[in-house]
Amino acid sequence: MDPSYFIRDEAGLVALYGHGSPASLVKEVDHVHPHYRAFIEASSYVILATSGAGGLDASPRGDPAGFVVVEDEHTLLIPDRRGNNRVDTLHNLVADPRIALLFLVPGIAESLRVNGKATISIEPTLLARFAMGDKPPRSVVIVDVETVYFQCPRAAVRADLWNPDRFLQRSALPSNGTILADLSKDQGYRERDHTREETVRATLY
Repeated sequence: MDPSYFIRDEAGLVALYGHGSPASLVKEVDHVHPHYRAFIEASSYVILATSGAGGLDASPRGDPAGFVVVEDEHTLLIPDRRGNNRVDTLHNLVADPRIALLFLVPGIAESLRVNGKATISIEPTLLARFAMGDKPPRSVVIVDVETVYFQCPRAAVRADLWNPDRFLQRSALPSNGTILADLSKDQGYRERDHTREETVRATLY
């Protein structure tokens, strides 16, 4: 690729794209508007973007719709459920509190973006609010909201994201066990495939 065509500064970017439309600017607010609250409470899947000493990370979170609680118009609460225990998001947040969220609602082409700063809490009464059965999360991420706005539907429409006729069978891509076995050279990981689905469902919380 020819570096002379790279965009390297703000002036070059503005010359190429111009400025946002009035609608793209008016939709951004500094709080969770009731319309945006409805979107968050309908969402069952959110991607958390963070930055730390090790670099950038984008990590998914999912639970029944409404699992991210709008505590007030400036505060979101996100339970940290069981995962692979890398806790990249949390490592980043203790180093840099900045966070960006992308909320998705199955079947809806628009998404919702939230930017702010986050704190990790292990307050017992707070954890108890998010318990599933007798299993509370190990921590709750408290987001101090700074900006909120919805993302237009074009990306999801171009991707045909929610069209079930476009969904792939899991067998169309390498399995969990195959990936781990090939990366580690330990073929024992292939045995995980036989019980993977059952294990995941048995260890959700």
